[in-house]
Amino acid sequence: MEFVFTLKEIKTVAETVWKTYCTKKVWTFYAAMGSGKTTFIHALCEVLKVAEMVSSPTFAIINEYESKVAGTIYHMDWYRLKNEEEAINAGVEDVLNSGNLCLVEWPEKAIQLLPDDVLKITIELIDEHTRKLIINE
Repeated sequence: MEFVFTLKEIKTVAETVWKTYCTKKVWTFYAAMGSGKTTFIHALCEVLKVAEMVSSPTFAIINEYESKVAGTIYHMDWYRLKNEEEAINAGVEDVLNSGNLCLVEWPEKAIQLLPDDVLKITIELIDEHTRKLIINE
């Protein structure tokens, strides 16, 4: 599945993706720095009625949100992780196996820890206002 959209349309795209893939528990986000991973996750959390402020967990590695729609959501940013051992020490493995929705930015940093059944989302920068979202199961 692919979407080309402007940033004004991001919430609508996030809603469509959620309706289509809500049974997937681990969503991975592949994109260059500044392409919109956190922006898309923010829009998705709006769709899921998360009350807390959604921000990139670059330094915390894992943020936890409560959703009126999806229950507990874990938002992870693995950019600063050096290796899988560091990810395990940060509690990533436990979170991935929690049964809760996990949204993972920079999954390539500890790819071996991911379960087999992940939703792979690639975001490509088309221009300043337009993105392409490519989804693979």
